[in-house]
Amino acid sequence: MSGFSASEAALEGFRITRENPRAFATWAGASFLFSVLTIVIDAIMPAGIRHGVETLNADQTLTPAQLGDALILSAPVLIFFLAMLSITAAAVYRLIFRHDDARFGYLRLGADELRLMGLAVIGFGITVGLVVGVSMVIGIALALVTIAAPAVAETLRWPAALLSLAIVGAVLVRLSLAPIATFAERRITVFESWNLTRGHFWPLLGAYSLALACIVVIGVLILVVFTGIAGVAVLATGGKLEDLRTIFAPDQSSLRSYLSVGLIAYMIVSSIFSALWYAVIAAPGAVAYQQLHGAPPSRPLTVQPEAG
Repeated sequence: MSGFSASEAALEGFRITRENPRAFATWAGASFLFSVLTIVIDAIMPAGIRHGVETLNADQTLTPAQLGDALILSAPVLIFFLAMLSITAAAVYRLIFRHDDARFGYLRLGADELRLMGLAVIGFGITVGLVVGVSMVIGIALALVTIAAPAVAETLRWPAALLSLAIVGAVLVRLSLAPIATFAERRITVFESWNLTRGHFWPLLGAYSLALACIVVIGVLILVVFTGIAGVAVLATGGKLEDLRTIFAPDQSSLRSYLSVGLIAYMIVSSIFSALWYAVIAAPGAVAYQQLHGAPPSRPLTVQPEAG
């Protein structure tokens, strides 16, 4: 196929949630369950695993050895979140590609999700290798410029960083259809996306950017409205506006103190938004694949009308 509509792809997530309210409600419920499980896991997490997670979240540059140790220690938590992301992404893909398979709101944990998890691990390795490789090449180039003209090298430092980011981003956009291809074709495929996206980089980037901009604006509006309503509720019950901090930064000394009424309300709103987020972010790539590739062999995406 010759191309696809960037605007249509960007807005597909909103369309499918509007036209499939039961599935959307199931996704929101699953998101709420994931949030509760996250709190429980955080409360009972062993010290070793917690150290690995905190190391990954620390604002410091890790050596390869430190990164490897942290990934090993935090592997159980990472697998849980990877499974969660794969389940939600696969649900969106399943709704688009296998619409009749609507059991459990399109949510599963099976071969499709395991393939997406495997692809995510491969993608992480590719991304790390890409970042390291590009950084090395740019770094060597800057070092050579520094020897010849130190003042010029200093001027080029920020443009070089932006160039590195642009190169990595461009490659990731070209490979962005790999998860959809893996799901649609029921096999792990990484580089088929490179061929599919040839000549379509800018429409893809436009679709992803528009979808992200729309969902971020909605997220900000939801946060503002929720904060306003919560503030009024706190004042009406004799509290102070400072008490709002307990919703966004709850007391983690015990599970009972953590799960306040305000936090539970926030989790419900956040779960609804998360379900919308996953749909809006995952759908553009599925539409792009559908229009650029067509139906996977022997597995049509929709029933095509007969000619004539």
